Formats: sequence, C-alpha cells, structure tokens
Amino acid sequence: MKADLLDTRSSEARGPWSRLHRGLMPDYNRQTTAYWWITVSIGAAVLARALDELSALSLLDLAEVGAATAIAVLAGFFPFRVPRSKNSFTAGEVVIFLLLLLQGPAAATLAAAGEGLVGSWRTSKRWTSRIISPATASIAMFGAGAALQGATSFLQSLGLPNAAVLLLAMTGSALLYFLINTALITAVPFLKRGEWPTPAEMFGNFGWVGISVVGSAPVACLLLLAYQHAGIVVLMVAVPMAALLVTTLHYFFRQQQANEAMRKHHLDAIEREAQLGARHVRALEASERRFHSAFTHASIGMALLSPEGRVVQANEALRSLLGLGSYESISKRLITDFVDAADVDLLITRLARLNAKQVESFSVELQLRHGEGDVVWAAVHGSFISDIESASPSLILQLQDVTARREAEARLQYIAFHDSLTGLPNRRRFQDDLEQALALAKAQSTHHFSLMFLDFDRFKLVNDSLGHAIGDEFLIAVARRIQQNVRPKDIVARLGGDEFAILTDDTGQERYAVGLAERLLDVLGRPFRIAGTDIKTSASIGITFSSIGYATPSDMLRDADVAMYKAKANGRARYATFDALLQTEVSHRGRLERDLRSALAAGDLSVAYQPIFHLESRRITGFEALARWNHPELGAISPLSFIAIAEEAGLVIALTDFMLRSACRQLREWHRLDPSLGELSIHVNVSGHDVAHRGLAGRVSAAIEEAQLQPHHLTLELTENILIERPESALPTLSELRALGVGLSLDDFGSGYSSLRRLSELPVSSLKIDRGFVQELQRGSGEAAVLRAIVSLGASLGKSIIAEGIESAEQMETLRLLGCRAGQGYHLARPLAAGLIGKMLAGSISNPALRQARERVPAEVQAH
Repeated sequence: MKADLLDTRSSEARGPWSRLHRGLMPDYNRQTTAYWWITVSIGAAVLARALDELSALSLLDLAEVGAATAIAVLAGFFPFRVPRSKNSFTAGEVVIFLLLLLQGPAAATLAAAGEGLVGSWRTSKRWTSRIISPATASIAMFGAGAALQGATSFLQSLGLPNAAVLLLAMTGSALLYFLINTALITAVPFLKRGEWPTPAEMFGNFGWVGISVVGSAPVACLLLLAYQHAGIVVLMVAVPMAALLVTTLHYFFRQQQANEAMRKHHLDAIEREAQLGARHVRALEASERRFHSAFTHASIGMALLSPEGRVVQANEALRSLLGLGSYESISKRLITDFVDAADVDLLITRLARLNAKQVESFSVELQLRHGEGDVVWAAVHGSFISDIESASPSLILQLQDVTARREAEARLQYIAFHDSLTGLPNRRRFQDDLEQALALAKAQSTHHFSLMFLDFDRFKLVNDSLGHAIGDEFLIAVARRIQQNVRPKDIVARLGGDEFAILTDDTGQERYAVGLAERLLDVLGRPFRIAGTDIKTSASIGITFSSIGYATPSDMLRDADVAMYKAKANGRARYATFDALLQTEVSHRGRLERDLRSALAAGDLSVAYQPIFHLESRRITGFEALARWNHPELGAISPLSFIAIAEEAGLVIALTDFMLRSACRQLREWHRLDPSLGELSIHVNVSGHDVAHRGLAGRVSAAIEEAQLQPHHLTLELTENILIERPESALPTLSELRALGVGLSLDDFGSGYSSLRRLSELPVSSLKIDRGFVQELQRGSGEAAVLRAIVSLGASLGKSIIAEGIESAEQMETLRLLGCRAGQGYHLARPLAAGLIGKMLAGSISNPALRQARERVPAEVQAH
C-alpha cells in the first residue's frame, strides 16, 4: 500500500507530462521515449512544410493531388497479406509515386502520410504506432522526393535518355523510401529491448514489401511516359489492366494463404497426435504459465535472479516497492544495487549460503533504497526454483514491505526505553547502558567511568505549592539544562520523580566527575523561569566510580544513591562521593538489615514502656511503647538506626504489627492486675508507610481484639510530616481509625509546617509537644509563650496536650502552671522493661499516690 501511495504522489508531482507518458507508452524506456518524440516532431514538421508548399498550387492541381491522395488512402483499406508473414502491402504505392512524378515531393508526402495512417490504424491499437507511422512515411517520402530531384539532375548531366533517367532515378528513390521508412519503424522495438539490430533483422521480414514498393516505381514511370506520349487513352487502357493485375495478385496471395492454412491444419493434426504422448509437457507448460501469471500479478515484489545475483526478471510490485518509474529498468542489474549499503553484506552472505546449498531457503529483513530517497524495510525470502526451459535452477526472491511494522516497533522500543516527559532514557534503558559499561570495564582494565545520582531538594514543595503541571515543566527544564552541561557521549537519564542519573563514560580519571558535579550544582542552583514564575531549588549529587569494582548495575546505583543521601545529610546543595568509609557504612547497614529481618521473624525484638503522667496528681495514665533491639553481637542498636533501616527495607509494617500486638497484650496483663488500672492506655508510634497502607485499620482492629482491649485504650502516634507529605492517603485511613474508636496523637507538634486550618480538620485526639520546646523552657521565656499558645489551642480544639522530654522539676512545674495536664520524660521515668513497669504498677495499687508508689519500687526502677 505504501508503494502505491508513493507512486501516486510521484505521478502527481511530475504533472500531466508524466500522465501522458504513462498513458501512451508505459513500456517505453528513456531512449525509446526520446526517439519517438523526436521522430514524431520531425514528421509533423515535414508534413507541415508539405502542406505549405501545396497551398501554392492551382485549384486544378490541388484537385489532382486530393484525388490521388484519396485513391492511395482507399487502397490502404485493401492490403495484400504476404504469406508466412505479418506484413502486407497495398497498391497505393503506385499512385503515390505517380503523384511524386506529377506534382513533386510535397504531394507525395501528403499521400504517403495518409496511407501510413490507414495502415497503422488497421494493424495496431496503440496510439504510439498510429501516430509514428504517418510521421515516418512523411519523413521517408520527403527524403525520397529530394533524392529523386537530385538523381534526375545528375543522370541528365551524364547524357542519358530521359526515359532511362526517369526509370533509374525513380527506382532508386523508391528503394530509398523503403529503407528509410523501414529503418524508422523497426527502430522502436529494438530500442525498447536496448539492442542494436543487424540489417538482416531490420529488413529480413520486409522482403515482399520492399519488392512491391520498389516495383511500384517503374510502373508509375511507365504510366507517366505512356500518358505523355499517348494521352488519356493509354491510362484508360492501363487502369483496367492494372486492376486485373492487382486482382490476380490478390487471388494469388489468397491462394497462398489457403495453402498455408491447409498446411497449418495438417501440421496441427500431426501436433495433436504428438501431444497425445506428451501430456506431461503440456502440464509443465501450464504450470509455467500459472507461475508466470502469479509472478507477474503478485501483490508482493518478486524477482528471478541468476546465481551471481543479477536480476533476470522482476514483477511490477517490485518496481512499485522500489519506487521506480516505468522507464527505469531492473533487468540485468545486481539485486544489491537496490539494497541499502548497511545491509548489502548481509544479503550477499545469505545468497552465497543458498548457492552453496548450505540452506534450502533464507528469510531476512533488509533496508531497500527507494526511488525517492527514502529507506524501505522489506521482509525478503529467498529460495531455488526449477526453470522448465533450463536445467540450471534459478533463485527467486520475494520481498514484502514491512516498513509500517518496523516503524511501529521502533516507536514502541523508544517508548519502552525513554521517559515520556523529558525524552531522556528511562531507568530500564539506563540500567542496560550501565550493565554494558560494567562489562566493558571488566574486559578492559584501562576503561573507567563514573555514575552520578541527582535528587532535587524540596521538589515536592514545588509540586504541592505550584501544581503538577508546573512541576512537569520544571523537570523538562532541568533535563534540558543538565544535557547542555555534559559531553555528547555522557548518558543522562531520568530514573523517576525528580531523580536523574548521569553515566560519564571513559573518563579516565575521577576529577572529571567531580568537576561536572560542581558545574551542575552551580547551573542547577540558578532560578528556572517556569510559566512566569522564578523557581529556585538545588540538587544533591552522589558520585561513585567503576574503579570500586561493581558486579551489578543495581549495586552501583545503590551506592550512588547512598552518596546522594550523604550529601543531603551534610546540608543539601552539594555533592558527596562514595568512598571506603561509606562502603563500610553500607556494608554495616546491609548486615543490620539482614539481622533485623531475622530478628523480626524470630520475635527477638523487645518493647520498653515509658510512663505518661498526669502532671497535677503525678499519677500514671498510660505508656508509650518503644521498640528495642539488643543485637547478639553488636549490643543495643539505636531505634533511630534500625527503624530507618526497617522503613527502607520494607520491614516497617512487620515492625509495627509486632509493636501493636506486644503493646496491646502487655496492657491487657496490666489491666488484670487491679480494676483501678483498667483505664491505663498505650501509645504506639506508626510511620508514614503504615498510614499509606490501606490495611492499617484492619491490622489495628485485629491487635485490639486479640488482646481483648477496648479501642479507646490504644492511641497511635504519628508525626506532622505524614500529614504534609501524604494528605490524600493519610486522611481516609485516619478517619477509619477514629471511627474504630482508636485515639490519634500528633507527635512532635510544633516542629513541622502544618497549618492551623488543617489542624482543625485532622481527626486527632491529642497533641504531643515537641521535646525541643520543653528543653528550652524557662519561666517567662519565648518557649513558655509558645507552649501557652499550644495548650490554649489544644483546649479550644478539644484536643488533649502531652509534653515530652521533661527532664527537670522546674520544667514539669512550668508546664503544670501553663495548663498542660500530661507529660513524660526522664525526670518522671525512663523507658522500662515490662517487668519493671509491672512492679511499679503493683506498688501503686494499694496507694495511688505516686510518691508512695515510687518508694515501694526497687532502686533500679527509679527514674534517676
């Protein structure tokens, strides 16, 4: 279909001249076309000159010319067929030559053109033949007439009698007319085949015609001489005799045709008898005809090749596939002439294997050169085909246009390996490039490269404040600016979100990557003008090097990511390189991750409980459950370390479930100690991953039911940043928990950026004041004013206030005076194991007062 469309566009582009050519001479090549137009043009010019000369004749002479021309044209309708030939002649030549003698070359030219037109109209349906035949006749007769005049003058100068001069000159002119006309007509088929004919091939089939033409000249001379000596009486006698002669010849030729028909009938009978014993030959011939018909009219391109790859025959579909004009020849050219240079060797190899009988056929997809300069993809199948007329096999190629499929595959390939927003390679493509770079580094010890991992600081703030559309435009601008500051051979990719990576291939030394990082920090720190707004941000960059000896792309990306987080921890807007120290940290972190996973599976973690007190009565109202991990080899691991590892390793949900079940079961055991402890509550911290998990409410409900607690006995603590970073996913989950009856506490309140309007909408039941305010607390200080405002705010919103980090009696007293009712901290009690908390609670059963309870608790249980 594509080839048809291309042909249509090509035809439209070439205009009416091309359409005229395709209509008149679709099988003419360039040389034949040029010859045809030149011959027709000359013939038209000669005929026009003849008409101009005739216009000067008298009316009587014009009547004579018209009558003679009419007789010649009429004779053209009654040809004499030459036996055993496709050629014929008419009696009009006698009239034409007589007219040449009487009225000159111009009159004879007109008559010859008329006879040529009738003859070509009778024998051919092609307009090219009907047009060129009168043209060649005009040229030949005009030349013969000019030669007649010249020959007559020359012979008369020799002193020959007039009659002899007339006969000799007229016979020579007739011979010249026949030769010129025959040569001009027969040149067309030989030019179409691109061959030069021999004289025998050109004139061999026109023997009878030549004899009749040359013989007509003396007859015309005799008629003229008789007319000049005896007048019109001779013509009256000669015309019936000529008619009798013509009738005799006609009868003779008809008899010859009848004999030929009888002979042919006899030969046909013999042939039919012979065919009775050769039915298999006819079957083969029919098969060959079917093959050639299928070959010619096939919708896919097909070509027969010689063993050396030269085109023997090609169908029209192949011509269309290659975008070739009708005048451009395919035959005798090497098939590789039409193949793109990149695929020529591939085709030659496949043809060689086929010729060597190593394979019976082959299939391959190649790029072909289209006539309009495009590249066309074709599925090529090659095999042998036995030729009926030859014992040697021929090669056949079948070529089908698969350009549309290849373009679609290329587009899908591009989409699969490129980021749709920035057009950069995506993570999948970048990992492939990184894997190839690692393989090359392993194979060549002198090859080095670096990997840079970029993450933009506060990009989420841009997205949330200006919208995702502006965020997308920002990322596009970032990608463009990065590309403008790297070398052409460096690979820049977008890994996702605001994370980019750069592969600086074959740097040879590490200082290039460092210099590039410093340059990128500078250019990326400059404002971006997006939708009329100046956006200023910064990037943190982590760098690692192939010289470390990585085995997999994921390991190298991991270390570059670790270095990037080191840059962020060092203050953002800077770069950090992955070195031996970081490698040790990563190794240590990897070990902790593996051990933490095993500890969670084996239940080897423990829970410590820090009491929460009513500050006025100093009575215990609840506990905050805190995860503890005592590593068998490394000792106590800080919760800040292993909780962060749990979040990164995807273990935080399992850790939260462990804390929920452990804390709820322990609280139920304390409730059973005494009815007075029945209102104690437990606080459990949850992470952003927990809140984003849609099954949190179900997990909490299962833990409560398992421990046989009431939902209000459990309070879940979450930080402000969870509500800021995940508002869409957090609010539905928190609403489910509040509907369940579980308390929600906003931890570290005052350290985040949540607005008062959002605070009033949050389904939280309590606020925990950040320890930073409490530690700086002094009476009359600014922190005191802030705390007073927070306490007042909580009261107005119906939310209880809990202060954490109370480390002195003065802090506790100030908080009590400010109206804060609950608190926790080392001044009151450190986090304790469940057994020690049990002793503390057992001591307070008989005397609720805290002071007396503390006196009964062993010394190791005291807060200080």
